[in-house]
Amino acid sequence: MLVMVTPTSCAWRLRQVTPTTETCSTPSCFSLRCSFSSQRSIKYAVLGAGFAGLSVAWNLLRHSSKESHICVDIYDEAGVGGGASGVAGGLLHPYSPKVKLLWHGDECWKESLSLLTVAEGALLKASEKGILENHEICSCAIIKNRGILRPLVNLKNKDTMTENAQNCLGNCRIETINADVARELVPNLSVPSNVAFYMPEALNVNAQSYLQGLFLACKSLATNSSAAGLMYREFRLHKKSVHSLLELSDDYDAVIICFGAQIAFLPELKQKLPLRTCRGVIAQMQLDDFLGEGYPDHSPSILSDAWLAVRGTHLIDLGSTWVWNSANYSRYVSIDESSEAIKELLPKASSVYPNIERWSMTRAVGGLRAMPPVQADGSLPLLGCVDELVSMNESYKKYWLFTGLGARGLFFHGLLGKLLAEAVIARDENMLPNELTSWKHRIRLR
Repeated sequence: MLVMVTPTSCAWRLRQVTPTTETCSTPSCFSLRCSFSSQRSIKYAVLGAGFAGLSVAWNLLRHSSKESHICVDIYDEAGVGGGASGVAGGLLHPYSPKVKLLWHGDECWKESLSLLTVAEGALLKASEKGILENHEICSCAIIKNRGILRPLVNLKNKDTMTENAQNCLGNCRIETINADVARELVPNLSVPSNVAFYMPEALNVNAQSYLQGLFLACKSLATNSSAAGLMYREFRLHKKSVHSLLELSDDYDAVIICFGAQIAFLPELKQKLPLRTCRGVIAQMQLDDFLGEGYPDHSPSILSDAWLAVRGTHLIDLGSTWVWNSANYSRYVSIDESSEAIKELLPKASSVYPNIERWSMTRAVGGLRAMPPVQADGSLPLLGCVDELVSMNESYKKYWLFTGLGARGLFFHGLLGKLLAEAVIARDENMLPNELTSWKHRIRLR
């Protein structure tokens, strides 16, 4: 009789064996195996295990045809969240600095919330089963604090921001409040203009915990789908470098490039994309117990010229610097760089939260963002098929791009990862919004 075996690759094969007591010999079982063996195996390579890569991987696993065997391989030398995504500040909301709703704000917000729920569920299940290898991740909730407060620091923007706030989403409200109400939320807050904008449903996300949860969700989706016997899914992480896209050309049906600033190391795309790099340093601040009460448990995080992302009553992340055209990809921050960062960030933070001056910096982390160009709808990531930039064959739709998340990766990655995965599956770039692919037309005109 025929029995299916699954080697380390995704190709399903048939071999001839002698029936045993563990081998199903019923007609229905034989029929199921024959059905599986006749299905096509489709292999996807996703480069990058940050916000973009994991969102694309999740959506490829979830939305690919049930009639096909699907294999998704993620390549990232640094592992899950090893790049800039893993050190992101994590303040999640759908508004610009002038509290105007961002491009497709409603859809992006909903997709981000959906993926957060997925990741939380996966992390909780893994914790209950005791299978989390990283004990630090195990102890970190994905969402630490709810709500974000933005004091108005420039009176010339007051009318614009007040008007924008009235057009907020119903599930992420903006309340315009005075200084007294703001200080009830955050004691000792400085509100020189007597106006602040409070987003009670906005979130403070632990980026590294979230990415680990989403990775576990991808693994679980692949495992559970295959175990159910209805469709076959495989999901693997390869902690190795990819030096050229052509390395993968023979092994995969599609290659989705989800690197951020490290995309510059791919020779096929080097200096071909309208991206700028920007290094950001975040100072991790701590308040010693003997210095008095810490940050109140239920108080919101703060957005201003510098932001304060609350991690606990005595722990706050303070960010972020903006060093344009940097080539420093390292998370490591030298003593000199951290000193310069705190000199820049502390005066900005203390102008709205004076108590931060009593806190001390315990360490600093850095990341290099890939910043897209500004257009009419703001700074939008770059998506699309890039066969014409990689090879001479433009008809197959093999190489795809998702980069330039900039400082809004947590906000954009959910919706855009879904849209790109659907376009990759259908091999149809026209499924993507024009605003996300218009960069291709601009570089052709150079």
